[in-house]
Amino acid sequence: MNARERLREAKRIVVKVGTSTLVRTSGKPDFRRMDRLVREIADLKNAGREMVLVSSGAIAIGMDSIGLQKKPAEIPARQALAAIGQSSLMTLYKKFFADYGQTAAQVLLTKENAARHHQYANSRNALLELLAMGAVPVINENDVVAVDEIKIGDNDTLSATVATLIDADALLILSDIDGLYTANPQEDKTARLIPEVAEITPEIERMAGGAGSSFGTGGMATKIEAAKIAVNAGATFVIAPSAKDDVISAVLAGESVGTVFPARESHLRVRKSWLAFGKRIAGDVIVDEGCEEAMRTHGSSLLAAGIRAVEGGFAAGTTVRVLSARQQEIARGIVNYSAQQIEKIAGRKSRDFAGLIEGEIHEEVIHRDNMVLMV
Repeated sequence: MNARERLREAKRIVVKVGTSTLVRTSGKPDFRRMDRLVREIADLKNAGREMVLVSSGAIAIGMDSIGLQKKPAEIPARQALAAIGQSSLMTLYKKFFADYGQTAAQVLLTKENAARHHQYANSRNALLELLAMGAVPVINENDVVAVDEIKIGDNDTLSATVATLIDADALLILSDIDGLYTANPQEDKTARLIPEVAEITPEIERMAGGAGSSFGTGGMATKIEAAKIAVNAGATFVIAPSAKDDVISAVLAGESVGTVFPARESHLRVRKSWLAFGKRIAGDVIVDEGCEEAMRTHGSSLLAAGIRAVEGGFAAGTTVRVLSARQQEIARGIVNYSAQQIEKIAGRKSRDFAGLIEGEIHEEVIHRDNMVLMV
């Protein structure tokens, strides 16, 4: 079964919609688009699908509420706008969903809900219970309290984290453009739409562009990062054009719309999902080809002998990415050593560690039980 066919069978779907889809260029809410989006989600739910909506737009709607034309740079001001706009945004969603016989449930998350394992599990259980009750969770990041979370692409990443939390079958990100192109279609007339990305390589990542519209905070680069999270958690990922009528239904019917990223075959267990996608990435470890092959083929632990370089000033016990020599992400995991210690033992055998570093000695830099492969 190919990726498009799998979408026809998808039961639990996360849909992410950006600010530019919900808000007109004037800064006013686009009621027609909101109504169309909600009507389609409600109809799919009536057809037996479980639907979750991750929605941006609170800050933009807050700006409109007080007549502000330009988004402020200061975080406290953005948080205040989010507080003003979130209640208005949710009121609109509750009204639209009620018009189509559905119950919307507001859920506000921060990365703290994912970074701590017990909060990750609690968030998962709450979302699954909402789905069991027949509600449609409408999720946004809690910008009012998330001091360092208002940044480019936060809700792209949030939607992928939600898909991971609930073992979603598919994640659809509705975008201003049709999907991933070979180049920026606004600047390069020869740019071609890529209908399917079988593997997210460094070349694919380099195709991603910069930030989006003046109201939104997302860019193609953050969507590629979200794709990486989703497919490794077992969800088929699609970037699709928000302007197309009934686009969600078309994607779930298996039509060739947008760009699809096939899911990896196996779902991660809850702890592995949290390990890979809940905890913050503190730095990178670059490995040689032999180490890369051992990890890809056998899922081996990361040993110091295969390490070529370290990036970032991370501490022991934090989560890092393991990169190949060509900068492709191979794995994520919890390191037993700090960056400073790894620099001293890189390329060495474990029997040499005692003479190079102080403290507890571990044979593995990252044990396979604390590591998730990303390839």
